[in-house]
Amino acid sequence: MGAFNRLHLIRQVDLLTLRLFLSAVEEKQIGLAAIRENVSASTATKRIHDLEHIAGIELLERTPRGVVPTPAGAVLARHVGKIFGSLEDIRSEIAAFTEGVRGDLTTASAQSIIAPFLARELGEFRKQYPKVRLIVHEVENKEIVQQVARGEADLGVFAAAHELDLTGVDVTPYRRDRIVVALPRDHRLASRLSVTFAELLPETVIAVGPMVDVFRAAARRLGQEFEPAQSVRTGGVALSLVRAGLGVTAQPESLVGKEFLDSVAVVELAEPWAERRIHIATSAGRRPGPACRAFMEQLLDRPADDSHDQG
Repeated sequence: MGAFNRLHLIRQVDLLTLRLFLSAVEEKQIGLAAIRENVSASTATKRIHDLEHIAGIELLERTPRGVVPTPAGAVLARHVGKIFGSLEDIRSEIAAFTEGVRGDLTTASAQSIIAPFLARELGEFRKQYPKVRLIVHEVENKEIVQQVARGEADLGVFAAAHELDLTGVDVTPYRRDRIVVALPRDHRLASRLSVTFAELLPETVIAVGPMVDVFRAAARRLGQEFEPAQSVRTGGVALSLVRAGLGVTAQPESLVGKEFLDSVAVVELAEPWAERRIHIATSAGRRPGPACRAFMEQLLDRPADDSHDQG
């Protein structure tokens, strides 16, 4: 790495890169920081690497379980935190200029999308548009599109699936994440980089509600039947059972909380259907209201170097 250059830091480092670095320190995982900031993992990795190159020193120590700040990284994180604190003060002071947007905004989505993505986005939106009343409907994936088509929700965020009927809605790509496999750390497959679904079938599989149908379809394509050893409603419960050594589970990577990363092994699920594409649905042929348009703009706001992640 080159020597530290103050002018390069000022001229070349943007706020998103600093935000990604701070999120990586707080989440202890670059992948989780990317999810939090709505960019691809490759974009987050490249931007943090470029930041280290400009700083001329390693800022994050990479370990098998994630990242921790180096002494220099801890200093930078402290100052970056102050920068974003000041920006939050600025936003609060100019909020009056955006109070012209008001009314209700009803969003329909599923727990597996609300928890890792939408909750934070809605919180940010509330700060920017305090006069908008936010209403959230937590429903199953297929019901999301139906609520938007019936006019019961202004906007729906759902995971793409072949069986979904998209009649009556316009669809906009939002983001992607992947289904990964969580196993006890002493499991025979825990040291692997990836596993296939066929390799999981003989295991004690703990399935989270909506994933049961996905697993059954995948098993049928292999000429087999799938019945979960245990079926639970949330990913956190499934991960707790895995941590206790009661089986394995597969669920979206974004739902694997950092509190589990020290106690379970997470490996890639090497299947084409393991990539989860998440879309935004709005009512077909109807122009969204001001609040809905503003929220969509926030959801779709990405840096130019992450445009590939919108497919």
